[in-house]
Amino acid sequence: MPDTTRRQLTDPFKSEAVRLTQESGRPVAQVARELGISDHVLYRWRSEQRHVESQGRMCPAVRAEQDELTRLTRENETLRKVRDFLRRAAAFFARESQ
Repeated sequence: MPDTTRRQLTDPFKSEAVRLTQESGRPVAQVARELGISDHVLYRWRSEQRHVESQGRMCPAVRAEQDELTRLTRENETLRKVRDFLRRAAAFFARESQ
């Protein structure tokens, strides 16, 4: 049985693939073939993107909450990095003073 592993494609790649199908005027199957993915996958990505876009237009309050959550997540990540750095610095200086 051949070793088949699934590729992990990034969200920017997916968005760019969908954009290519919308702006290039080429058939979805052709764009999918050029990108080395299945046309079924590309159709699904287009459907998912349309769904996400329609949700964003329908509910501005939800969109604002999503933006706030994204901002807080980034801030939380930054604060964790600062905390970890300070812990390492404190441990370093504690060893130096002994």
